[in-house]
Amino acid sequence: MAFSGALRLSEILRKFRWSISITWLLVLLENMLLALVPLLIGLAIDGLLADRLEELWLVAGALAVLTLVGVMRRVYDTRIYSAIRIAVCATLDRRHRRQPVSTRNARLAMVRELVDFLEEELPEILTAVVQILVALVVLSLFSIHLGAAAMAFTVGIVATYGFFQRRFFRLNAALNGQVERQVDILSRPGATGLRQHLRALKSCEVRLSDAEAFVYGLIFLLAIGFIVYNLWFSAQLPTITTGKIFAIISYSWEYIEAAIVLPIALQQWARLHEITERINRREPAAGGAVSQ
Repeated sequence: MAFSGALRLSEILRKFRWSISITWLLVLLENMLLALVPLLIGLAIDGLLADRLEELWLVAGALAVLTLVGVMRRVYDTRIYSAIRIAVCATLDRRHRRQPVSTRNARLAMVRELVDFLEEELPEILTAVVQILVALVVLSLFSIHLGAAAMAFTVGIVATYGFFQRRFFRLNAALNGQVERQVDILSRPGATGLRQHLRALKSCEVRLSDAEAFVYGLIFLLAIGFIVYNLWFSAQLPTITTGKIFAIISYSWEYIEAAIVLPIALQQWARLHEITERINRREPAAGGAVSQ
């Protein structure tokens, strides 16, 4: 399938909207079931303590359906996204055929990251959104204070990442620019240029990793406060049971895991934004003409 416009996520989604929509529906179904599991387990615990098995069978049934949907989605995903990679890479190579081999090689790897995002990261984001919404509703049903604590945690995460967003974009631009020169450097005689290139790659990767580590450290400090508060507060509820405490803590931890996906996704989005600008840039070809 040919692409007429710029190679962007929006264009890929438009061209393959029906195929990708099916994967998203399967992802949503899978994660709705997954998000209900802690609540069902909590009910099963209280049921078993009261000598009832009905809730336990409900958990078993939900897990069986969850397994079936998960297998179907993964089998379907591989076929769809492999076809998308072929179409995207063929289009990119045709448009940049007069560019140096080093640039073409690097950009083929970069454009695959757009499809990798749709296949791997986007389902994780959808999973996180579903888990956040379900956990927020369940925690709020137990107590509005638990729901408010979850919202405060989310605001703290978004504010923390927003402070570092421009830095992530600059670091990704430096890394991608260095990667584009790799094949050209390898084609030159001597090992000095390669060593300098590898040291430059290392420097870019270390600075990016350090920034990520610092952001995640700040986020986990917020997570510690959130989980400790919810554990303490749940024990103060007047009608609390063992199963309810399990459900509250499970959903609190799921909320943390899901919310942490947000800065990871935003960091990846910054990288993809830089890649999109790079692969759609009109640059002089090796002979001096402008690449189309």
